Amino acid sequence: MTMDDTSDGRALLAAARELAEIAESVRTASVHATAALGARPAGPDGALRARRALLHAVTSRKGLGHALAGGRAGAVGARIGGMVGARSLAVALMTTSLRLRIAAVTLRNPELAQDPLLRRLNEAVAADREIESARALYALVRDRGAARALTAVAPIFGEILALRALLDQNPLNDHTAWLIASGSAAATADPVTGLSNRAVAVLDSGAGAARRVHPEPAEAERLRRTGSLLDFLANICVVGPTGRALVQSVTGPDATERYVVQVPGMRIGVPDSDSPGDLLGAFSSTLLDSAPYSRALAKAIDDFGVPAGAELALIGHSAGGAAIMSLAQDPGFCARYTVTHAVAIGSPIDFKRPVSSRTRVTSITNQHDLIPSLDGQGAGNCFDLHPDWYVADYTDPAHEFPACHSIEHYTANITHDLPEVRDHVEEDLRPYRGPVTRTQLYRLYDDESGARRTVATTRGPVELPVRCDDAHVVTAYFAADAAAAADLLGGPAARRAAARVGGRAIAVLYAAQNRRVTLGDHGELALGIVVAGPPRASRLAVRFLGTLATTEPARAAANEIWGHPATLGALRIEGGAGLLRVEAGIGDDTVLTLAGVVGRGVPVPARDLVVHSDLGGAPVRSRIELRGRGRAHPSPRVRLTVGPADHPLARQLRALGLDGARPLLCLRSPSCRSARDAAVPMPQPLP
Repeated sequence: MTMDDTSDGRALLAAARELAEIAESVRTASVHATAALGARPAGPDGALRARRALLHAVTSRKGLGHALAGGRAGAVGARIGGMVGARSLAVALMTTSLRLRIAAVTLRNPELAQDPLLRRLNEAVAADREIESARALYALVRDRGAARALTAVAPIFGEILALRALLDQNPLNDHTAWLIASGSAAATADPVTGLSNRAVAVLDSGAGAARRVHPEPAEAERLRRTGSLLDFLANICVVGPTGRALVQSVTGPDATERYVVQVPGMRIGVPDSDSPGDLLGAFSSTLLDSAPYSRALAKAIDDFGVPAGAELALIGHSAGGAAIMSLAQDPGFCARYTVTHAVAIGSPIDFKRPVSSRTRVTSITNQHDLIPSLDGQGAGNCFDLHPDWYVADYTDPAHEFPACHSIEHYTANITHDLPEVRDHVEEDLRPYRGPVTRTQLYRLYDDESGARRTVATTRGPVELPVRCDDAHVVTAYFAADAAAAADLLGGPAARRAAARVGGRAIAVLYAAQNRRVTLGDHGELALGIVVAGPPRASRLAVRFLGTLATTEPARAAANEIWGHPATLGALRIEGGAGLLRVEAGIGDDTVLTLAGVVGRGVPVPARDLVVHSDLGGAPVRSRIELRGRGRAHPSPRVRLTVGPADHPLARQLRALGLDGARPLLCLRSPSCRSARDAAVPMPQPLP
């Protein structure tokens, strides 16, 4: 069977014919240009005719084609050239190169040619038929599902993106297409829309932080006590994508103590959380030289007590691999430690460069794994970007994405299917083979404000920030008697700080039923007055007058960590179909009831609450951070009823004239996340 008898062979021949046509155009244009120059007579008229002949040679349909490409002027020129039917020589050469690459990959992966849906997609993209391309992709996803569709196109994913970007009419993605097609740098924008990648990546900010944590008993049993490549990969499997990293010290064959940092991939869950390993962190670690993920790792290494100049091996999977490569290319970090090895598994690291030429870099990628292509170059590309690295690109029969990206899948491949790769890297890591002398697990954070720590209270230790995964929060705002509010605030400065609207103070009733919370499930109810913050602080805040908590640990935290006078009581929050009922009490006595119809409301994001208080005689502030969706209910048909209980909250509500009052506004979030860190001193006015 000849090459002409196969679809992949026909694709190669078609691309070769196109290259031949371009070469013939070059030859013809050269003949025209040479003739024009050789026949150029003296004088201005002759020079003008020669210029016209040259212009015709490079712009006619049979000529070279215009060379305008890139930048604003190039985009405008290319658009005008397309309108008049003149093709771009550069685009013609590059698109032909991309088609040749797709055909070459098809030879190595016959399923790309044998599969009719894939063949339809390839042909539509190559022919610049956008509607047909969209239909072909839709048919592929509908037939296979998103995961299997991504798996199918993975080997030619980058080429398809670059080809489509070069042929579409969107000038914003042209530069990115050239970067992907030429392998010259990381993709700076989304190849479909042209939106800047770096503009998104820089949203991930923070100095990084790390806190020591203890593994679960089952995890501790599975952590390896010897050092080798497979042991380190097994440890990453144990830690998993949980926002944690592992640091170990190992005594090598020469009795020298060395250190190994083992970093999992992206944390599963909220795209932008307090973890540097979240989706946004994975994005920034890929595109930026330094990001919160790598900075948090540096904090963990420093806390572990790695001596200056000590030898260090960095091993990471997925976004963890990008983060450890950021450390390897950080001059300050590498001046303090000797990074001997960087091993990245399934990571987008093609455009990262270690500071030291002595750092031995290993990259292992499955060609059906899309994650390594996030920087614009996937596994199995045609470029030899790193001749000094050990690069292992491979494929296996069970290559469905995203399963093929998991660290467990990579570990199984390396253990059973890639003996040469395994033996090479194991030998390379020989200095780190030996008994583990110390192991420490770290939880990583974007910055110190998110890092957890433990403080003591009379009811036991409390981990800060206090975090809640599911809270039902109701915040109601009332117009209150201004004079009574000033009296309850106490002190001249506090009275002056009270905010007023139309001569009335604003009272706030905050109620939250907290579930799945680090302090233990509990409810809290607080009454406060809206106040203006001091200079350099938040403009508006709430000063809590008193708090009711449903558990002793929550009451102790309110009193001793945040400075709120708190008592123990009961709280119930109910609602549904536009109804709301908040009820608080002490024993059998009711302190208050807020009940009625709130209606549908307006969708709004849950809003943070800045809280002022006094702790140890000093003014402090804290923030109740709320994340999730809620609804705003202006002038809801609910009413506050103060019960007969002789409780501080009941007395304060009566003094403010709120018994029987209706709120001006009610904010309700039936299911949101919350976090609250320790109170910090408030900035004071300069004398």
